[in-house]
Amino acid sequence: MELNKNALTINRVLLGLAMLLPGLLKLFVMKPEAIVGMLGGLGFPAATFFAWILILSEIVFGAAILLNWKLNYTTIPPAIILIVASFTVHWGNIPTDWSTLPAVLVHLGLASNYWLLGTGKLKSA
Repeated sequence: MELNKNALTINRVLLGLAMLLPGLLKLFVMKPEAIVGMLGGLGFPAATFFAWILILSEIVFGAAILLNWKLNYTTIPPAIILIVASFTVHWGNIPTDWSTLPAVLVHLGLASNYWLLGTGKLKSA
C-alpha cells in the first residue's frame, strides 16, 4: 500500500532528524564544552571523550538513518543514547520534579521506535 510506504518513509526521516538535529545543535549552538560540563556533572568518566562520541554519534547515525543506510546497525546507537539519556539526565530529576517524567517516556518511546526500525519490523506491506 502506497500510504503505508509513505508513512514509513516519514517515520524514518523524522527519526533521522531526531538524532541529527540535536547533534548539530550540540556542536554549533551549545558548543562541545557545554556537553563536557553536563557529562562531567553527571559523573561520566572521561567527559571530554564521551561528549565527542555523543556529538559525532548523533550526527553520523542521524545522517545514516536519513539516508536509509544499514538500518539494522545504524539504529542501535541512537536507541542506546536515548536509553542512557532517559535514565541519567531525566530520571534523576523525577523525585523533585515530576514534569520530567514525560521526557523519560518520550526518550524510551523513541528508543523503541529505533529498535523496531532496525529490526525490520517496520516494513511496507
